[in-house]
Amino acid sequence: MPTALDIRLRPARASDIEMLFGFQLDPASNEMAGTKPRDRETFFAHWDKVLVSSDVVARVIEADGAVVGTINIFKLGDLDAIGYWIAREHWGRGIAGRALALMLAESAIRPLHAQAAADNVASLRALRRNGFIEVSRGPEAATERFLAREVVKLVLE
Repeated sequence: MPTALDIRLRPARASDIEMLFGFQLDPASNEMAGTKPRDRETFFAHWDKVLVSSDVVARVIEADGAVVGTINIFKLGDLDAIGYWIAREHWGRGIAGRALALMLAESAIRPLHAQAAADNVASLRALRRNGFIEVSRGPEAATERFLAREVVKLVLE
């Protein structure tokens, strides 16, 4: 029987950005998340802002000491939102759900909003298992960052 992973969150650092950039280039990850990869300059500029913003709680997810993704609380318009990215080679190991639980224990910000592509079953399952409730579902137009697709919006009160 496999042993449980030691999942931890730690503050994101500038030295993480290169690895995170590589994660977000993966075509299968972008397809599942409904996102478009950012070019290097845009990605690094985004993370440079994230790391100094008082409106963002940025955490790196570690599994058994290895960086496997990120989870962040951020402003989405006037709403507080949460989002995460797990490197594809670590999918299917329960990391997103456990990282969500850790971040929700760390932060008392509520209500907290999330959204996922309607066909991203694993992400929706992780959110629901952590108490998020679906509030709407419908088509979303393509943006600079997101593909056009059906999106599920959820909230944790």
